[in-house]
Amino acid sequence: MPSLHIGDVVPNFSADTTHGKIKFHEWQAGKWVVLFSHPADFTPVCTTELGRIAVHQPHFDKRNVKLLAHSVDDLKSHKDWVNDIKNYCKDIPGEFPYPIISDPDRDLAVQLDMIDAKFQKSDAHAATVRALYIIDPKHILRLSMHYPQSTGRNVE
Repeated sequence: MPSLHIGDVVPNFSADTTHGKIKFHEWQAGKWVVLFSHPADFTPVCTTELGRIAVHQPHFDKRNVKLLAHSVDDLKSHKDWVNDIKNYCKDIPGEFPYPIISDPDRDLAVQLDMIDAKFQKSDAHAATVRALYIIDPKHILRLSMHYPQSTGRNVE
């Protein structure tokens, strides 16, 4: 499978999320998207990252930017974890503001270069790297960043 490079069109993938099923291009609806991955639900660093990003959702809204998180955990885990995030991060206004993609078969993770295809079915390498992508309103990848699983991101 070819790698995704800056300047490429991000595929119109379908995904189950905490906000329902999406088809990416339709969901994007002409807005900028920040798509980011995290290695696993219920981990301290991931919980603080997603919580703080949720608190900053209004800043993204003002800039016509949609947020979309991704991990290889299943949908039930994501939904349970959202409650945990909200308990930790009490200043999230209202409902959890952005969807989290469930990708337990790791198909999308491979497609977006978050995990090497040779590890797609390996339980020993189940988690993705921490990835961040900025996608323009025409579905073009404008920025791609990968971090080791052990490196947290500061969103303040």
